[in-house]
Order: sequence, then structure tokens, then C-alpha cells
Amino acid sequence: MLTKLAKQLGLDFPIFAFTHCRDVVAAVTNAGGIGVLGATGFSPEKLQIELDWIDDKVGNRPYGVDVIIPKRFEGRGEGNIDKQRELVKSAIPDGYKEFARNLLDEGGIPPLPPGKKLEDRLSMTDAISAPLVDVALSHKNCRLIANALGTPPENVIKQVQDAGVMIGALCGSPKHAQYHVDAGLDFIIAQGGEGGGHTGTIGSMVLWPEVVKIAGNIPVIAAGGIGSGRQMHAALALGAQGVWCGSIWLTTTDAETSEASKQSMFDASSSDTVRSKSFTGKHVRMLRNKWTDAWDAPGNPDSLGSPMQMMMAGESIVRMNRHPEKSQDYFFNPVGQIVGSMNKSISARDQVMEFVTEYLEVNEELNNLLPEG
Repeated sequence: MLTKLAKQLGLDFPIFAFTHCRDVVAAVTNAGGIGVLGATGFSPEKLQIELDWIDDKVGNRPYGVDVIIPKRFEGRGEGNIDKQRELVKSAIPDGYKEFARNLLDEGGIPPLPPGKKLEDRLSMTDAISAPLVDVALSHKNCRLIANALGTPPENVIKQVQDAGVMIGALCGSPKHAQYHVDAGLDFIIAQGGEGGGHTGTIGSMVLWPEVVKIAGNIPVIAAGGIGSGRQMHAALALGAQGVWCGSIWLTTTDAETSEASKQSMFDASSSDTVRSKSFTGKHVRMLRNKWTDAWDAPGNPDSLGSPMQMMMAGESIVRMNRHPEKSQDYFFNPVGQIVGSMNKSISARDQVMEFVTEYLEVNEELNNLLPEG
């Protein structure tokens, strides 16, 4: 279990916990794995607060930060945030926001209070994410940066590596893995289509060994459908040096997930997820609901690309967040197919221990299959 990558990072267990919750980051890191904070959606000021809090909780143990810095998007080349925002806003066709408002009105989700004005939120661009990298690198316990969408820009790779921090990225196909290798990344996260969030279509059991072969000496972290020690054992047997898990932490007692969203996940089976562009403009695996059905239905507006769809959906997301108990039929619940096994709520620390205990049990099972003598 103590892989070369785990030793390099000073981990007891090669468990990488992706989460948007600082409490989960601290709990997993202190339990011997490594928490990775999803920073997309944070301002630099907010990220500074979150990382200061984590630093105070984990001592000298390492953690990571996950950002989204795509190489291609509407508005790239306009370095100024305001220019990018206006260009993205102008690319949203008339009627899209009205369609979203009517959809939530039909669901009985209260509108925003009169007079409440929202700024058109820009996300998943370099102008937004680059300052987050600066903040992350100012914290000595941040030992890795992961880019959630594609190979990071060359200047970001150099910046992170020059700071003595590892940088890697997710991939969902062998082709994208080769891009990461060519760019000189320090690790590659191979995410099978079972995974939650932004994901491709190739299954984990096929993808992992393909990426391991392409990566050569670059360590591969397996992702997609991992929620147990048995699955972790399989990932390491296929050549991975660690496991990257996100969904399994959503229902832990440490998570900030609303009780309504947790219950939706407890009630879901592994067949209740769908890959949809309806929230971010890129394919995300999430719980299927009336929102995804409406945007993916023939005859209705097609989901826009990134980052237009996310900006368009901003008002609706705020409405749903204000009333999560009324919004689960429309809510953005990114989660992988492992959701069918997520039927209880335990602490993140106990979840790490369950991984380790089951891993050891599986190892013993396999040893018992060997002939004696």
C-alpha cells in the first residue's frame, strides 16, 4: 500500500480525497491520506482563509489544491477578467436564462427576493484560476496542484514546479494522458467514466492500465468508481500508485453537503446518474433529475459550452442553494456511480480506516488463494 508516490508525499496511505470541504481535507490528511481542496468557486481571499484554517489543523502534514485552468474556452486571450466576463455574457443566447427561470418556477422553487442583483459569475477560466494557484503556492503544506480539466498551461506548470510543488491533471482517455506526459507533469489522475464530476466515457478497468502504460515513470492515480478498500486494491493491482476519490466523502459527517442532498444520494442507485453538460457546459456525472432531463431533452435549448452554461445557470444555482429542501429535483449533485453504495454517514477519518481495513482483508483473501508450501 505504501507506494513510491505515497512515500514521496509523506503519506501513510495512498488515498487522495478530493473535496470542496476543508473539514474533510483536514480529517483525511490527519488520518494518513491526503486531502485535496477543490478551489473552483473560491475567490483568492476565500481560499486564503480556507488554507490558513487547514494549516492550523494539520501541522506539517501535506495537502493539495485542485483548480480548473482550461487551455481553450470562450474569451481566452482576453486577460482582463471584466473583458472575459463581458465576452462570455454576450455569447449566451436570448431566452436561455428565461428558460431556466421558468423551469424552477414550475418546480415551486421561490424566486430571488425583489431587488436582489447577482453578478454574472465567471468560472473555469485562467483569469479566475491563476490567482488561486498563487494563493495555494504561498502555503508550505500544499504539496500538489491538480488541474481538473486538461493539461495546464505551460506557464502554470513552470510556476508550480519551480516552487517545488508537484503538478498533475485528470484525464479520461489515453490521448489526453499522452498530452500530460508530453507536458512533463509530475502525476496523472486517470478517471474512468464511472466517476462523478467532469468525466469521460471510458470505464476505469480499461482506462487505468492504458494510462499506466503511457505514463511510464510518471505515477498514475486511479479515479472513477472508487469507494472501498477492495476497489483500491484493484486499482493498485492495475499499476496505479494511489486512488483519487471524491464522491465517497460527500455523505461523511464532516462534509458540508446539505442533508437534503445527502438523502438524495442515500436514496439513489448506481444507475441514477447521468453525464450532462447542463450545469457547467462540459460533461459532468451527477444525479439525474428534472433539470438534466429538461436541458438534455430534444426540442429544448441545448446546453451551452463552457463557461457560458455555468454563467447562465448562476441565478438558478443561487435559487436552489437558498432552498435545498425544495430543490432536489433540480439540484446540482455531482456524484459518481459509487453512489449506489453510499448508504450511511460516517466520519471522514472512519472512511479512511474502512478503506485500509478492507484493503488488508482483500490482501489476506488473495494470499489464502495461493497454494501452500
